[in-house]
Amino acid sequence: MNLKDILAIAGEGMLFKFIAQGKNAVIVENLETGRRFSAGATARVSALDEIAIFTTGEDMPLGQVMDRLWEKENGGEALSHKLSDTDLKQYFAEVLPEYDREKVYSSDIKKVLLWYNILHKLNLLVKEEEKSVEPEAGTADATGTDGEVKAKGKGKGKASTREKASSKAPAKEKASSKGKARVESETGEKVRKAQAPKSRKGRPAEEK
Repeated sequence: MNLKDILAIAGEGMLFKFIAQGKNAVIVENLETGRRFSAGATARVSALDEIAIFTTGEDMPLGQVMDRLWEKENGGEALSHKLSDTDLKQYFAEVLPEYDREKVYSSDIKKVLLWYNILHKLNLLVKEEEKSVEPEAGTADATGTDGEVKAKGKGKGKASTREKASSKAPAKEKASSKGKARVESETGEKVRKAQAPKSRKGRPAEEK
């Protein structure tokens, strides 16, 4: 499922759409009511497309888990998240047999089912392939899955769900002419090498 720009906020029983990033808050829109408000820096905001579920192998992105739910229910509504823990675990095991029983708790399963049913009710369950454009030959899509419902807590304690990757560009080195040879051709046969004069303290001479 395509979960881009869909957010969950701790303590809220609804999902939200990302609208804009403010200075110290993120502007969100309630998917059900359409009401917009600012989620401050203390709000625990999680982006659904960054959440993954622990399995016995590779973690599975939440979108793929919802694909499994869709297939199991033939496009219908999933089991209610209000059922007993035993029923929830048994149901989830049918959807995702390889889920890690030690790391995925009943509370996590409840969230997944609640979010799925909210999106289903609002007709917002969109298959990934339906919205994506086929990549050109020789290219490949890279998908990051850095969060999960329980353990990784992506976005916890942060208002922004968009991570800004910072990298320091290596300082540009001033090209020194020291030790370099300049080759000139005189009358097509003579070759001489000249070295640029050294600046004080062994540094490259500054250009004027």
